[in-house]
Amino acid sequence: MKTPELTCEKCFEDFKESMEELGSLVKDAENHQIDSRRQKRLIRSFEVTHELAMNTIGEYFRKNRNTTFSGSRDATIEAFNENLIDDGKGWLDMIIDRIKYNPLYPEDFDTELISNIRKKYYRLLLNFERIMQEKLD
Repeated sequence: MKTPELTCEKCFEDFKESMEELGSLVKDAENHQIDSRRQKRLIRSFEVTHELAMNTIGEYFRKNRNTTFSGSRDATIEAFNENLIDDGKGWLDMIIDRIKYNPLYPEDFDTELISNIRKKYYRLLLNFERIMQEKLD
């Protein structure tokens, strides 16, 4: 069975769907209506949404410049240089926080990560959504 070809537009559609869920969870967290199960769901939704954003960036560059990257940091730097994202440091912080958040490690990082998602990362992802929509229109 042949899998459908991954395109920038398909990646972006998946990203936007994931943003809807993330937005709902962020709103719940801001209203303090979030228990530990929903906190884990918020973190997982953020991870998936960020990964879909990175897939969109990768496919955008493959489509427009036939460029591949060795990792998310390289892709993030290039996306900043090409004005796909508006805060390169914030996006690099997202990568670092995703690395620091690992359920296998005993350190409790959930509270800090959720705070960063609410206060910084969700806004950065919204800005990316707006910019990519303009680029693809």
